[in-house]
Amino acid sequence: MEKKALILALNPGSTSTKLGLFQGGQELARVNIAHPREELAAFSDPTAQLPYRRAAVEGFLAQQGVRLPELAAVVSRGGVMRPLPGGPYRVNAAMIADLLACRYGTHPCNLGAALAAELAVPGGALALVVDAPSSDEFQPLARLSGLPELPRRSSFHFLNQRAVGRRLAHDLGLSYSDLNLIGTHLGGGISVAAHARGRLIDANNALDGDGPFSPQRAGTLPTAALVDLCFSGRYSRAEIYRLLTTGGGLTAYLGTQDAREVEARIAAGDENARLVYEGMAYQVAKEIGAMATVLKGQVDAIFFTGGLAHSELLLDWIKERVRFIAPLHVYPGEDELLALAEGALAVLEGRDAAQEYVPEA
Repeated sequence: MEKKALILALNPGSTSTKLGLFQGGQELARVNIAHPREELAAFSDPTAQLPYRRAAVEGFLAQQGVRLPELAAVVSRGGVMRPLPGGPYRVNAAMIADLLACRYGTHPCNLGAALAAELAVPGGALALVVDAPSSDEFQPLARLSGLPELPRRSSFHFLNQRAVGRRLAHDLGLSYSDLNLIGTHLGGGISVAAHARGRLIDANNALDGDGPFSPQRAGTLPTAALVDLCFSGRYSRAEIYRLLTTGGGLTAYLGTQDAREVEARIAAGDENARLVYEGMAYQVAKEIGAMATVLKGQVDAIFFTGGLAHSELLLDWIKERVRFIAPLHVYPGEDELLALAEGALAVLEGRDAAQEYVPEA
């Protein structure tokens, strides 16, 4: 295998590590390594898992007959770090320090940059992160919330949104930087973003749960009622946050986050399941309409991606409310490993330049 073209892409998640091996733009192998909860429980926090996760990655490479010095680049999903414009960033000591200290937030993907750096050392490979979840290209208007103490922040499926936006532009024979798009990622969390000629200028915060409710997220809630709930004494701060981010939406209403189960209930005549599932579609459509106003009605296309984009029932409910805005395109599922590899390849081939991560003063 040619060293110049061999790319390892990695995406550390809460209970798994997704890995992909690519040569140029061609996928050679991929795996989703599950980490049993009892094993993860031995670590005080996600950042302590670094040696454990590295051993899993090296096991995968050994199975593929690949030695670390053969790698040209190791690219990871970025973690929750300083908000900066999207794109590829070279992993450096400042980035690793911010991520392992969880300076901007805690998530297992914070391990990715340190993992990439360690794995890149033996062969002098390029260590990168691409389009981190905390990437921020918001226009100033999008940051205003109504309270100066609570600015809106960019936190959504940035990597997959941009990758699919570029894929759509390619399929249309056009340049991504010339298009205005509305991207809709339908997954455990739901994000709807305005793509304005290559920049993601506004989106709902899909990580913390505003915008449409989703299989796990509560979505934007009635403000006064939420305040009352927080001070009711029924829940701790941690329990409230869990309700908002992993215990809301379909989970709260129907006791499951599995859309297939919900659709089976609907097919069996469960009217409450139908109401809630259609309600989720209704809220997604409202968010798409809001992003159309962000783009001043000049929308070239709307695309849908993520696991729930496989659901024809959900998509039909959304489409009937938004098809008047722009042509609709569906790219079901997500392929963040390929998006990472494509970002690294663009740097290796000189089509894009890796930026330097600079910490806040």
